[in-house]
Amino acid sequence: MRAVILAGGKGTRLLPYSTVLPKPLMPIDDKPILEIVIRQLKYYGFKKITIAVGHLAELIEAFFGDGKKFGVKIDYSRETKPLGTAGPLALIRNLKEPFLVMNGDLLTTLDYADFMKCHKKQGVTPSGVPLGMATMGIYEKKVKIDLGIIKTCEGDLVEEYIEKPSLRHDISTGIYAFNPSVLKFIPKNKHFDLPDLIRILIKNKMPVKTYRIKGYWLDIGRHDDYSLAVEEFSNNRCKFLK
Repeated sequence: MRAVILAGGKGTRLLPYSTVLPKPLMPIDDKPILEIVIRQLKYYGFKKITIAVGHLAELIEAFFGDGKKFGVKIDYSRETKPLGTAGPLALIRNLKEPFLVMNGDLLTTLDYADFMKCHKKQGVTPSGVPLGMATMGIYEKKVKIDLGIIKTCEGDLVEEYIEKPSLRHDISTGIYAFNPSVLKFIPKNKHFDLPDLIRILIKNKMPVKTYRIKGYWLDIGRHDDYSLAVEEFSNNRCKFLK
C-alpha cells in the first residue's frame, strides 16, 4: 500500500515554533509527530510513502532520509510555490493504485489498513462508476459554544434559552483514500485544496464515501492542541505505537 503525507504547510497557527521547525517535526514526547505517523503506517502495511514538502523541506528530508531506518521506502515531492492540500498530488508520479492521503500533523489511533480495505471493497454503481472513487475519514467532534443560544418564535418571542451548549458535528479528519482516476480533476501547478477536489467529485456525481473514526483523533493545529497531543501520547504511548 502507498501513502502520501502532506507536510508542506507553514504551520502558521503554531508560530513562533514553526518559524524554525516545520510542524511535522514538532516533538510529541520524544518523537516528531511525523515519525509517529510513519511508524503507524509501517505497522499497518504501508511500504511506500511519499512526503509532499515545501516549507523547510530540507529539515524533513534530512530527518527521514530514504525511510530505511523506519522500515519503509520514502521519497519526496517538493513544491516550489504553495499548491494547497490537493495541488501537490498532481506532481507525484506513479499513483496507479488506490492510495492514502493524509496531513502530517495528526495524532490518531486509526487502523489505516482497515480504512484502505473499506475503501477498496465498495464495488461499482449500476452505471459502472467505482464507489471507491474517494473515501473521507470523519470524526464526531463536540464543539462547545461559550455563549447562551436563543431560539425565537413568531412575534420575536423567546422560545428557548440554552446556556453554553455543546454541539456535535461530523468533521473531516484530513485523512482520505483515493482512486488514481481522481487525479484528472486536479489542475497542475495551481493552488488547489482537498475540499475543492471533494466538491468537484460531488458535482460530477462521483461517489464520495465516509469512514467513521471511532478511536482517538486530534489535529495538532493550535498551541492548545499541541499541548494536549503531548499529554495524550505521553500517557498512552502504547495506544499509538504498537
